[in-house]
Order: sequence, then C-alpha cells, then structure tokens
Amino acid sequence: MARRYLFGIACTYLLAGVGFGAYAAYLQVVGNFHTVIEGEFYRSAQPSATQLAAYVRTHGIKTVINLRGEDARAVWYENELATARRLGVQHIDYRMSASRTLTPAQADEVVAIMAAAPKPILVHCQAGSDRTGLVSALYSYRLAGQSEERAERQLSLVFGHVGIPHISAAYAMDASWEVIEDHYRPKG
Repeated sequence: MARRYLFGIACTYLLAGVGFGAYAAYLQVVGNFHTVIEGEFYRSAQPSATQLAAYVRTHGIKTVINLRGEDARAVWYENELATARRLGVQHIDYRMSASRTLTPAQADEVVAIMAAAPKPILVHCQAGSDRTGLVSALYSYRLAGQSEERAERQLSLVFGHVGIPHISAAYAMDASWEVIEDHYRPKG
C-alpha cells in the first residue's frame, strides 16, 4: 500500500514537471510576449528581428530596453540593434543578472531610464521571465502606480519565473523585489 502511494506521488510530481517543462517551452516558442500596461509597457523574451518588427508594427514600440547588456559580438545583439535602427526605435542596454540581486540604487537607475524613455517600451532579457519580471514589477509599481501585490505578479510562474530559495538562482529577483518594495514604501 505504501509503495503504491509513493508511486502515485512520484507520478504526480513527474507529470507536474513535464507539464511545466512543456509550458516553459511554449513560452519560448511564442516569445513570452505579454502586455504589462496596454499602449505603454510590454515584456518579452529575446525577440528575433522578425518578432521585434512585428511588436513595433502591432504595438507601436518606441523603446527597447535590453536587460542582457551590450554584446557586440553576438548575432542576436547585432540583429536587434540593426532592426531597432531600421525602425527608428530607441535601444537601451542595461545589464542585469538573474542570479544577482538588484540594489535599490540600481532600481532607481532602471526607474529613471524607463521614466525618460519614449513609450511604449518593450523590455526583454533572454527568457523574459526573471530580469524582465523584476523590471516589469518596478515599472508597474513605481511608474504605473499599481499596488505592490499587483506589481509583484510580474514575477510569477505565468511568465516562466521560478523563484524558490536555495533551489533557483533566479530567486535573486524575488529577494531584490522584497528589498525594493521596502525602499519605495512610504515611510512614517
């Protein structure tokens, strides 16, 4: 009886893992593109030149914020820059790591960049889930005036973000959000 119970639990976890893996693969195939604030702020995984052109055409993107940072030797970077130039879109590089916490001072820098950038903005990293989630939460909270709880939803499994302490390197984004929430919370 116990063996059967353990087998059932193992199968449940296996199916959940396969399901999540399939969902994560789906997000990458479709570019993990999502609207954060309609007509103002969008998020995605690393867009191809074709995807970027489609996002600009469909959503009127005026600024691309690349959270992977400048990488002049990478084909994806060259393609992104060339497409942005061809379409008259401002391109901003801001290097972040999904496995390193973002300090409040860095959060202030990102917020200032987003506040000054022509809208609509498309922000992306490689997968569009971790760094992009944190920056989307920052935009939602600081610039769009959403509640902490609603903004924090940008860091969720819906977008492929897995933030589990001691297991997921991307937990640094969740830890960053907790510190940043306190940094921006009204005092007194």
